[in-house]
Amino acid sequence: MDVAPSKTLSGSATTEAIPMNGGDGRNSYANNSSLQRFVVDRSKSMIDEAIANYLDIGICPSSDTFRIADLGCSVGPNTFIAMQNIIEAIDLKYRKYGSSPEYHVYFNDHASNDFNTLFVSLPPEKRYFAAGVPGSFHTRLFPKGSLHVAHSSTSLQWLSQVPKEVLDINSPAYNRGRIHYPNAKHQVVEAYSAQYTKDMDAFLYARAEEVVCGGLVVLIVPVVPDETSPSQSRVESLYDILGSCLLDMVKTGLVEEAKVDSFNVPEYSTAPQGLKKLVETNGCFNIERIVDILPEENKIRPPAQILSGHIRAAVEGVIKSHFGCDDHIIDHLFQHLYPKKIKDTFASLTTAMEKKTMLFVLLKRK
Repeated sequence: MDVAPSKTLSGSATTEAIPMNGGDGRNSYANNSSLQRFVVDRSKSMIDEAIANYLDIGICPSSDTFRIADLGCSVGPNTFIAMQNIIEAIDLKYRKYGSSPEYHVYFNDHASNDFNTLFVSLPPEKRYFAAGVPGSFHTRLFPKGSLHVAHSSTSLQWLSQVPKEVLDINSPAYNRGRIHYPNAKHQVVEAYSAQYTKDMDAFLYARAEEVVCGGLVVLIVPVVPDETSPSQSRVESLYDILGSCLLDMVKTGLVEEAKVDSFNVPEYSTAPQGLKKLVETNGCFNIERIVDILPEENKIRPPAQILSGHIRAAVEGVIKSHFGCDDHIIDHLFQHLYPKKIKDTFASLTTAMEKKTMLFVLLKRK
């Protein structure tokens, strides 16, 4: 359920977002999101407990429509599973007090998301009315006080834009020769962190307007442990490896060096304490629960080809757009260069995987 950035990676004028790979083909997000599916499945029991213990059924009389939004839905099936999990938990709670409400589920992503595939693949047995809501979740999307539960899974790591400083050749944070912040200058890391803070604040204020008092916001957020270096995180390390592949392609003339210098991935993972501080500073929500979805015994250690497919589904579109690559070059990158480098660095990458985790965060609107 990742969501792509809302601006070009070149730092020029704002353009339409390039989302996760659509369709249902071999390289689609739908067929390369097993890691996100694992997290959705792991969070089911936490959602059951959250709804049972923290949802006030008074926020929606049973005669009214209960409104749920999935923010950064991409395409199915993960979003459908997450919405079904929430509805089943709400049903169970309402049945103790009478009949259940009708449900209206809003699937949100950028306008260029593959909503056609999303709606064609809607479960035929669904128990809700469905609607698509295009737009960035860093802005208001719904009328004031209209949502009862807002959900977002593995999406909030995506920034609204690449930090401008890392693309400015005159800035100390200019990120020449790299496509992300691991192992970069501290000014680059600080620029990414500042953009994440700005975006999370915008996200929380938008949801504070849209969610009814007493309503819930359920977040599944990738994080790195407190006091962990960015270069020690799995996803960040994967982007570092991808950057080295692009530099290899510069040497063989497949891409231009200047294009690499102006390409950065707008993704950032904060630490648990940093996320908690952002919510507390915002002041609109009570933090009811923060739980590690992936304790040590459940860390994911997928093979190289799975990791390559996972990253390809997320960034193939932006790479094609930025570098002007054809399908042959993209296949060479993701079927040969990238998996080989992942395998070559797998020992250190496995260590990085053990650093990355996911937080289940339950917020309640004050």
